[in-house]
Amino acid sequence: MSNITKTLRKFREARGLSQEKLARLADVANNTIIKIEAGKNQNPTLDTLKKISKALDVSVDELIK
Repeated sequence: MSNITKTLRKFREARGLSQEKLARLADVANNTIIKIEAGKNQNPTLDTLKKISKALDVSVDELIK
Protein backbone atom coordinates (compact mmCIF):
# COMPACT_ATOMS: atom_id res chain seq x y z
CA MET A 1 0.00 0.00 0.00
CA SER A 2 1.48 3.34 -1.02
CA ASN A 3 1.58 6.40 1.19
CA ILE A 4 -1.09 8.19 -0.84
CA THR A 5 -3.36 5.17 -0.43
CA LYS A 6 -3.15 5.20 3.36
CA THR A 7 -3.09 8.98 3.73
CA LEU A 8 -6.07 9.63 1.47
CA ARG A 9 -8.17 7.06 3.29
CA LYS A 10 -7.08 8.45 6.70
CA PHE A 11 -8.04 12.04 5.82
CA ARG A 12 -11.28 11.00 4.13
CA GLU A 13 -12.43 8.84 7.04
CA ALA A 14 -11.38 11.47 9.60
CA ARG A 15 -13.79 13.85 7.90
CA GLY A 16 -16.56 11.27 7.77
CA LEU A 17 -16.69 11.30 3.98
CA SER A 18 -17.61 8.40 1.72
CA GLN A 19 -15.52 7.87 -1.40
CA GLU A 20 -18.48 9.10 -3.45
CA LYS A 21 -18.91 12.28 -1.37
CA LEU A 22 -15.20 13.09 -1.60
CA ALA A 23 -15.30 12.56 -5.35
CA ARG A 24 -18.19 15.03 -5.64
CA LEU A 25 -16.46 17.60 -3.43
CA ALA A 26 -13.21 17.26 -5.37
CA ASP A 27 -14.96 17.21 -8.76
CA VAL A 28 -13.24 13.98 -9.79
CA ALA A 29 -14.69 10.63 -10.82
CA ASN A 30 -15.69 8.33 -7.98
CA ASN A 31 -13.63 5.66 -9.71
CA THR A 32 -10.56 7.88 -9.32
CA ILE A 33 -10.89 7.90 -5.53
CA ILE A 34 -11.59 4.16 -5.47
CA LYS A 35 -8.52 3.39 -7.60
CA ILE A 36 -6.20 5.59 -5.53
CA GLU A 37 -7.38 4.05 -2.26
CA ALA A 38 -7.14 0.53 -3.70
CA GLY A 39 -3.55 1.20 -4.80
CA LYS A 40 -4.43 0.77 -8.46
CA ASN A 41 -3.51 4.39 -9.23
CA GLN A 42 -0.43 5.29 -7.22
CA ASN A 43 0.50 8.24 -9.44
CA PRO A 44 -2.56 10.48 -9.77
CA THR A 45 -2.07 13.69 -11.73
CA LEU A 46 -1.10 16.87 -9.91
CA ASP A 47 -4.45 18.38 -10.93
CA THR A 48 -6.28 15.47 -9.30
CA LEU A 49 -4.15 15.75 -6.16
CA LYS A 50 -4.86 19.48 -5.92
CA LYS A 51 -8.62 18.92 -6.22
CA ILE A 52 -8.61 16.16 -3.59
CA SER A 53 -6.41 18.09 -1.18
CA LYS A 54 -8.63 21.16 -1.50
CA ALA A 55 -11.74 19.08 -0.82
CA LEU A 56 -10.07 17.59 2.27
CA ASP A 57 -8.66 20.96 3.37
CA VAL A 58 -5.09 19.68 3.48
CA SER A 59 -2.00 20.53 1.45
CA VAL A 60 -0.86 18.34 -1.43
CA ASP A 61 2.31 17.72 0.61
CA GLU A 62 0.27 16.34 3.50
CA LEU A 63 -1.67 14.12 1.13
CA ILE A 64 1.38 12.53 -0.48
CA LYS A 65 3.63 12.04 2.56
